[in-house]
Amino acid sequence: MPSSITLPDSRKFAYSLDTVPQDGPIVILANSLCATLALWDNVVPVLNKNGFRTLRYDQPGHGDSSAPAGLDTTFDSMADDVRFLLQSLDITKVHAWVGVSMGAATGVVFTTKFPGVVSRLAICDTVSCSPVNAGTEDAFGARVAAAREAGNMEATVEGTMERWFGKAWVNTNAEEAQRMRSLMIRTTVDGFESCCHALRSPSFDLRPLYGRVGASVDEAICVVGEKDANLPQSMEEMRAQIEEGFTAAGKPKKVELAVVKNAGHVCFIDGFDQFVRIITPFLTA
Repeated sequence: MPSSITLPDSRKFAYSLDTVPQDGPIVILANSLCATLALWDNVVPVLNKNGFRTLRYDQPGHGDSSAPAGLDTTFDSMADDVRFLLQSLDITKVHAWVGVSMGAATGVVFTTKFPGVVSRLAICDTVSCSPVNAGTEDAFGARVAAAREAGNMEATVEGTMERWFGKAWVNTNAEEAQRMRSLMIRTTVDGFESCCHALRSPSFDLRPLYGRVGASVDEAICVVGEKDANLPQSMEEMRAQIEEGFTAAGKPKKVELAVVKNAGHVCFIDGFDQFVRIITPFLTA
């Protein structure tokens, strides 16, 4: 069972912190939309074996975390939630932040808002900004409306599964697909709407932050599933701008874009073995 703290606005914030390996460096694992911290269950033992403790948390209205009354989550508020959690646990230094999708975007916001707390940042499968800032159609609004009309997340979960993994993977990996459904369905409609608020907000734009990542962390990597829409291309632009920021900060380091072959939006699920081979050297080097 996850532990929890009470945030300054009285929300419940659920988290899980490994107790072993004792005194191991901490790696934050940050979730996508529509998933609980159990999303990382297969990754945690690998990191533990390599000497790391993991800290995971449930996004607002997901799993055991409550949504804000105004359903007005932002990436800044999510970064602030994690900052409050770290302070509550008396954690002053984090070895790495490994985030996927919304959790990766939160990692960019967190590291640039609180520079020097996180040493390494792994940005996996994330868009750079909200639809209004990208000049693209806002699909989140229609999904929220559909979930509201249905009064539950069942159809939303099935649609998300298909977008993330594709029908073929779902049909041929029945056991893992069912595990994903069971943890995704623990998203409340309020939580879904609240986190979609963050993704739809005009305030969501990572692009001005890319140049600051290099001054905020020591190392960074971008990871993307090969089949994740246009993200292999857009994340190459992200990688290049982050690398320029490292150079500007006096840290001329290469920032890699690692592509997980045949994987989709949550590349450590359908591309687990490749993901482990990518992320373990990044964390241990």
